[in-house]
Amino acid sequence: MHQRLTPATAALLVLPPLLWAGNAVVGRLLAGLVPPITLNFLRWLLAFLLLLPSTAWLLRRDSPLWPLWRRFAVLGLLGVGCYNALQYLALKTSTPLNVTLVAASTPAWMLGIGALCFGQRITARQVAGAALSIAGVLVVLSRGDWDLLLQVRLVPGDFYVLLATVAWAFYSWLLVRPGDPAAIRGNWAALLMAQMVFGLGWSALFAAGEWAAAPQYIAWSWPVAAALLFVAVGPAILAYRCWGLGVQRVGPTVAGFFSNLAPVFAAVMSAAVLGELPRPFHGVAFLLIVGGIFISSRKA
Repeated sequence: MHQRLTPATAALLVLPPLLWAGNAVVGRLLAGLVPPITLNFLRWLLAFLLLLPSTAWLLRRDSPLWPLWRRFAVLGLLGVGCYNALQYLALKTSTPLNVTLVAASTPAWMLGIGALCFGQRITARQVAGAALSIAGVLVVLSRGDWDLLLQVRLVPGDFYVLLATVAWAFYSWLLVRPGDPAAIRGNWAALLMAQMVFGLGWSALFAAGEWAAAPQYIAWSWPVAAALLFVAVGPAILAYRCWGLGVQRVGPTVAGFFSNLAPVFAAVMSAAVLGELPRPFHGVAFLLIVGGIFISSRKA
């Protein structure tokens, strides 16, 4: 049974899109310096090494992880192996505007997959909330000028973002299925490590394919190393920990609306980097997205 959205849970669900916005900015900065799928592998390898000291018991032969290896292999594939690898790949082959536009469909995919695959009932409040949330993202993308959206042209790279969004929706719904041992479910580090054990294998396999398909290189430097550390600690460990806990409390449908805060955060971050102050449309977009979250999370 999911709980009502509280300020504490809302704070948990705000942090991931904030960190993911930073992840998108860093991903664009690293384009051309680190191959995108290799970047995803290095990110999770660092996260794995950082969590290993506190979760090494999970790798023992008598660990409760191994009887559930199929479940965590799927979670690792969707959340670790595919999601960010596809996003990094999209940032290399598509425009940031297109990437954000396609990713804005997350609430709709959360609702649709929940209804079709997990027997969840869609309410009018949730549909209204999704419409408001997506409208907020469109305000950011159009910069308050709706004619700008008419100039958007989808390219093949946008398909990667669509796949990432669908993978994330399935991942979020699978994350709340009951049955995980208390030793894993009650320990956020163990729950994330259980996914990384298999997800790291998927990531390594995909990265090997990337290197086999064409010659690759990594332009190593201290800024690149610092960027890798950031995407491992922030968007990986902290964001996944907060997202997992938030999803368990209020469910994937309500949590999905928070993901649309990422474009607002990304726009503000980009404006800060360029030395520009936020524009009024940023405030309008924020209010629309928060309104969508409020409406969708209210009990009938």
